[in-house]
Parts: sequence; structure tokens; C-alpha cells
Amino acid sequence: MFAILFSDFLILYLLLKYISPLKKSKTLTIGYEYAIILMVMQMERRIVKLIVGKAGGTAGKDSKTYKVSLPSKWIVELGLADSEMEIAFDGERIIISPHLSVDQFSENKKSLGHRLMKFAFYDGGDLCSIIVADFTDKTLSVQNTTEHMVKTAFGNNNVPTWEDFQNFLEERCVPRSRSGIREYLETIGTEEYNPIEIIKKTSGRMAEDNQWIQLEEIQ
Repeated sequence: MFAILFSDFLILYLLLKYISPLKKSKTLTIGYEYAIILMVMQMERRIVKLIVGKAGGTAGKDSKTYKVSLPSKWIVELGLADSEMEIAFDGERIIISPHLSVDQFSENKKSLGHRLMKFAFYDGGDLCSIIVADFTDKTLSVQNTTEHMVKTAFGNNNVPTWEDFQNFLEERCVPRSRSGIREYLETIGTEEYNPIEIIKKTSGRMAEDNQWIQLEEIQ
């Protein structure tokens, strides 16, 4: 909810700053000014107490835990009740948002017109991971379908980055530095070293294991 409000605020600000003067329409300018004022007024703010406690289990002697109590109304409106949530740190703010399933992620990004691909990662006949990659904004959603983390695409990393994804794809290809790589690429019918194009030809199969990848463009 709050991410959407902030995004809309930026759009309205840009429209006010750049489009309104060009249109020379006082009605348009006043309309967006009121919209911005209303959106700022709608943003709820709270001052909450940070609860600091000692960490238990195998944590170090001086380790601590930090907790805050969030308003129930906010949790319900964000759809976080009885579900997983995702937290992110951008260097200045901690952002809390619902954790989207791969299907929800796909539908959301499709509605934005982004270019998506689905990667189903198998071990033999067993599906281990489903990856939906957004090549427009370079984000991804991952769902593991096995308890054996060593068989999954990213192991114990449940929030892989785009760089992690690129490394994963390249790991399912012959090395760039392989002797005779140019001849190899010509043999499989690709013009350059592009992990996705290589995987389309090889299914990401490697001699040392039984894992492979099924690719699909999401329309």
C-alpha cells in the first residue's frame, strides 16, 4: 500500500513539474496539487518503540534481537496476516511488503507489460525449483519444491539477486574460458556466449549431475 502511494506521489510530482507548465492549464495544475496534498495526508505515520532483547539459541554472547509492534490495520491492509512477508533494506529505510508467490509475481509483472521467462529446474524427473525472471526490471521470484536444498537452484539462499541468477545460468553452461569455445558454440548453433541461448540448446545439462532446465517465455 505504502510503496504504491510513494510511487504515485512521484508520478504526480513529475506531472506537476513538467507536464502542467507545458499545458498552461490552471485546472490541471491545481488538480494535481490537490491530489498530492491528499495523498500526503492519507499516509499514516506512527512512532513505535524498538524492543531490544538478548538473542537465544546458538547466537553469540553479545547478540541481540530487535522487534517492533506494527498496527493491526496496516498488517491486514497489506495482506500480511497469516502469511510470509518480505523485508528489504535500501541503506536508509526498512521496507516491509507481502511475499508474492511466483504466480502472483508473474501476474503482477505481466500487468506491467514486462518481459518474463520461467525456468523450471529439475533433478532427473523431480522438479526442484521454479524461477520467474523479469528481464525488464531485473527482478525474480523463486519457489523451491523440494526439501533438499542442495538440489535447488540457489541452495539456502531464499532471496537471490539478479547477479545470483546470472551466475546460476552460467553454471549450467560450459565455461567461457573453455578451449575451443568458438567451435562449440558453432556446433550447437549459437553465435555468441549467451547462457540463455546455450541452455535453450542444451537444457542446461552438465556431465557431473542429472539436473536440467526447462525454459518458457511467459506471455
